[in-house]
Formats: sequence, C-alpha cells, structure tokens
Amino acid sequence: MKRLAVISDLHADINHFSDEELGLLADILREKQVTHLHLAGDIANKVLRALEIVAFFSGQGLPTTFNWGNHEMADLTEATIENYPDPAFLNCRSVALTEKTVLLGYNGWYDYRFAEKYQPDKLCQMKNVYWYDRVIPWSDSDPQIEARLREQLRLRLDELQAADKQVILATHFVPKKEFIVYQKEEKFRRWNDLNAFLGSEHLGDLLDCYQNISHCVFGHTHRRFADQVLAGTTYSCRPLGYFFEWALTRDFVFENQLVTEYRPAKLRGILRRNQAAFADYRKIHLAEEFQKGMTVIDIPV
Repeated sequence: MKRLAVISDLHADINHFSDEELGLLADILREKQVTHLHLAGDIANKVLRALEIVAFFSGQGLPTTFNWGNHEMADLTEATIENYPDPAFLNCRSVALTEKTVLLGYNGWYDYRFAEKYQPDKLCQMKNVYWYDRVIPWSDSDPQIEARLREQLRLRLDELQAADKQVILATHFVPKKEFIVYQKEEKFRRWNDLNAFLGSEHLGDLLDCYQNISHCVFGHTHRRFADQVLAGTTYSCRPLGYFFEWALTRDFVFENQLVTEYRPAKLRGILRRNQAAFADYRKIHLAEEFQKGMTVIDIPV
C-alpha cells in the first residue's frame, strides 16, 4: 500500500512556522506512513520560502512534489508560473505513485462562474480593488487564462486516459460549486461576488468527462469540507489556512472568553495582545490542527 498526503494553504510565512513545527508535521506524516507528500499551492508568499519548505520535507526522507497557488504566483513571471524549472514541480505533469496510479498536479485558475452574478467586467474591477491576485502578471483576462490552462490539462488527461492510468488530481483552486459558500447576511454578501476568484466551474465540468480520476484534492477556500463523490470522483477540500482561522484558534478565544462572536479576520489584534498564552495553546494543539488540514489517500499497489 502506498499512501499520499496532500496539503494545501500551508502559508508557512504568514503562519510563522518554525523548523520545530515543520518537524512536528513531518513526524505526523511519518506516523501516518505517508510515502509521498504533495503541497497543493500557497506554500508561502515568496517562492524562495516555498522551495525551502519543499526541500525541508524532501530532506526528511519524504518524496515531495508541489504546484503553485495564487500567493506564490505574485512572486513569479507568467512563464515560471506555468513551467517552473524544478523536477518536483507538477503543473500538467504527473509522477507515478504505483504502476497503475499517477499523481497529476495542476495550478488552476478561475473563470468567475462561482460569483452569485456572472458579470465579468464588474468582477474584474472588484478584483483590482480588493483581491491579492491583482499583482499577478497575467497577460490575458482571467476567463481566458483559465480556458487556456484548462485546455493544457485536457490534453494531459487524454494522454493518461489513453495510457490506462488512474489519476489523483491535486490542484489549488476549487473545481465544484458544492464547495462554495454563499452568504445570506447582508454584511457578508460581498463574499458572494468574491467567490468569483475561488475556482472554475468549467474545470469541474471537464473532470466529469474522465472516469479514471479517482480523487481530486484542492484548497484555496480556507474552509474545510467533508469529502463528496461527484460523477465517480472523490473531492477533498481540507486546506490548512491562516493561523487566525484555525479550529484551535477558535477554541482558544472562546475558552478564554476573548470574543463573543467568531470573526477570524478580527482576531489578529486579540491574538497579539494574548501572544504568550496563544503560543502555549498552539504548541499543545498544533498536531491536531495539522491532521485536520490534510488529505491522506491510500493507493493499492
């Protein structure tokens, strides 16, 4: 039996992970008898730091591959986003996990279709005001980029299907509407438009065409969901996310009666004012958080 672990949204710099904490994660992966680790984007904001993380886990004796998320893309050119010169980089490239099964990496992008209202011009303007990705050096519109990248993926999937390979797809962006949350409260309704930048409905439609895709693992949402089987493929979304979004952080602020309402984006100041206590709590509960923020897949040999 081979065992694949996929982790998205590690955000090693924003989460201020020390070597000791990364070592804890490596220990957990060894305890789970993981034979291959894939980091599915947003490893870190800076590419150098992301590569250091990949090298760290490889140096722990764990074969490690990766694809980019939007956070690393801001530190790259368009050419290196798509074709980074590293053998561990998987974007429309695959690595054999067993004789029958391959891991296929894919950065992905978004087509605006997950917005509550599909208004491309308005959504593009909103992105250029509110969204981190406005600094990424793409040469075309987001829907055009998504379509071009998806065509490259289709060609690779056709090759793997012709070769009779079972595929586990790891990508950063959301491929299915079932993993998009639409807010009903007026004060949060803006997020229903910002959902435009979470993934691609067209990607999910493409994946439905292939019976040999056993799993699709992704992140980017910073929300964790139960697995769902859609058109014969198991979809898994368990991103690690930012430290102020973690379950352990929610438990910390409620147990210490620091808030009456859980609003992750409002917690950073509270955590700074309670830095020592939070550091102790994080040390105790981080292993549990790591385990919640990964997907582990068994692959028969």
